[in-house]
Formats: sequence, structure tokens, C-alpha cells
Amino acid sequence: MSRRLVYVIGPSGAGKDSVLQGLRGQWPTQAAVHWAQRTITRPADAGGEQHEPADAEGFERLRQAGAFAMHWRANGLDYGVRHAELLPLAEGRWVMVNGSRGWLPELLARWPEATVVHIGASPEVLARRLAARGRESAQAVAERLARQVPVQLPPGAIDIRNDGALADAVAALAQALQARNPLLQSDH
Repeated sequence: MSRRLVYVIGPSGAGKDSVLQGLRGQWPTQAAVHWAQRTITRPADAGGEQHEPADAEGFERLRQAGAFAMHWRANGLDYGVRHAELLPLAEGRWVMVNGSRGWLPELLARWPEATVVHIGASPEVLARRLAARGRESAQAVAERLARQVPVQLPPGAIDIRNDGALADAVAALAQALQARNPLLQSDH
């Protein structure tokens, strides 16, 4: 069951949200995939993925109440994935989670057979993308670029390079996931 949990990681600016959004757009709505929504201590109108916004106190209350199956802190924000977002696994569906490199060891301790996807890009591309999205100050962008998180990808992890056209990265990820499960066929 845990291999159907797809945990996507990579540095800020690698295009995780964009690749996942592109992948979602390719697959039919009846496909056996659930796209987990995260709870983030970021305003709803901050741009990027659709998420459940929470202030720091509200997030901490949820965390202490055991609302999250996964939670981590990165780049000054708190992120959580509620237990309900993983329930589709029990229904035989795949669940896509936009995760954190820093939380990968915890993920693998809990779900050792999870499918790990690493999306990467060159430092120049990361810097250009972070500046272009306009969500943070120049200092915050520099801090994101300086954040070094050692990542030991597990055997069988999917590694996607997203330096070129977004469509190429989306196609590479779709192909890699479909090779693991033919039920994940796209319309294209």
C-alpha cells in the first residue's frame, strides 16, 4: 500500500508545484490518484499551490491535536498533511504529496515503500524561478538558495531534472509513474 504514496521533494524553485500541476492536468479525473492538499502557515493569496492556510498558533493547535499525518518546518513556514489526505490509500488510490527533503527520513521510517520523486534544477534556474515568482524578498530568496538539505534518495527513487521545458519534466514523471503502475495512464 505505501508504494502508492508518492512523495515529491526538491529544492525551492525546482518546479515541484508546476510539475505536479502539469501532471494533474494530463490525467483524467477518474484516475486513481488523490492530490494531497497541504496546510501551510502562508496566506491563501500568497501564490503557488492551493493550500489550507493557517496562522502559526492555529497550525500548532492542529499539530498538538494530532491532525497531521506528516508535518515539517522549512523556509520559515510550517507544513502539514492531514490524516484525511492519506485515506485514499486505503481505497487503493495513489496519493501525491508535495513533501520536504528534511522530512524524508521520517517518511521512509513510517512508509518504507513510498515512491520518492526528486525534482531538481540547476542553481541558475532555481535562482531565476524564485526571483520570478515574487513571493519573497531578495534576502528570503537567497536564504532558500543557501538552504542545503542533504538528501539520501532511497533505491528506486525517481529523479526528474526540470531545467528545460516544463512539459518535458511532466512527461518524464508521468512515464516513470506509469511504468510502476499501468493504471496511472494519462489521456495523452
